[in-house]
Formats: sequence, C-alpha cells, structure tokens
Amino acid sequence: MQATAHRLLSHYGRHLLVIFVVVLLVHDVFGPHGYLVMRRKQQEIQKVNAALDKLNKENGALEQQIKDLKTDPQTIRKIAREELGLAQPGEIIIKLPAPPPENSVAKP
Repeated sequence: MQATAHRLLSHYGRHLLVIFVVVLLVHDVFGPHGYLVMRRKQQEIQKVNAALDKLNKENGALEQQIKDLKTDPQTIRKIAREELGLAQPGEIIIKLPAPPPENSVAKP
C-alpha cells in the first residue's frame, strides 16, 4: 500500500503541484478578494476621494461667501444692486429689456 502511494505520488506529484499552484493563482487574480477586485475598489476609492475634495473646496467657497455676506459691506452692496435692484441716494436705475434669444429671430 505504501509502495503504491509512493509510486502514485512520485508519478503525479508534479502534476498535482502545478494544478494546485494554478488554482491558487487563478483564485488570487479572479477571486472575491483577488487582484482585479482590489484594483477596481482602489479606482472607486480614488473617484470618491476626488469627489470629496471637490465638495470640500465648494464648501470652503460657500463658507467664505457666508462670511462675506455677514461682514463685507461691498458684497452686501453688490447683491443689493444686482439682485434686488436697489440704488444709493441720488442714483437712477435704468433697466434694459433682455435681448431676444437667437433662435426666435423673426422670419420674413
């Protein structure tokens, strides 16, 4: 019995080892925690980090706008003039009609 097992192992041992190594390699590349999945996850993490950086910059700009709206008189005047149509004493506001859109040109 031992002789038969030893003979089978010596005859098929290398083949079994090669098959085992190939199975491990395939699992490491294509498995649930394999190389391809990990690479895809790293790309997703990079995208999320980029979006987070963009949102942080936007948040900083909005915080600066809030600060300016609370403390900067020039910003307050600018908004009062542009959005509310207010003027300082002695000024006259003249509003011009908006130009018509280009696609609504009168046809002869």
